[in-house]
Amino acid sequence: MADEVNWSEYFASIVSVCPWSKTYWSKQKIDVCDWTGEIKPLGSFVARIYLHPRASGRRLKKMMWRINEDRPNEEWLYSHPQYGGHSTPVGVLIQQDYELLQKARKNQIKSN
Repeated sequence: MADEVNWSEYFASIVSVCPWSKTYWSKQKIDVCDWTGEIKPLGSFVARIYLHPRASGRRLKKMMWRINEDRPNEEWLYSHPQYGGHSTPVGVLIQQDYELLQKARKNQIKSN
């Protein structure tokens, strides 16, 4: 499934809302894998995208809230094409390091 999406094109398209995504993708710091129910440690990645194409946006949102409660050092987001705009082309859960994401949001890290 991961190879069916042009992730380079997608990350380039969301730079206005996520300025670091394209750079991190090109540096191979974003992992894309299928959702199996197992949460992997981020390790050297800044984010991991779990593909969950059969889940509805509503289900992904519920999963995101539950996982965020259990994993305070990470921030989990979700995206689903039903929401349009900058949404991913397939339903996904997104795992990110909480502290790194907060710094990025405050423009305290550089994108290169």
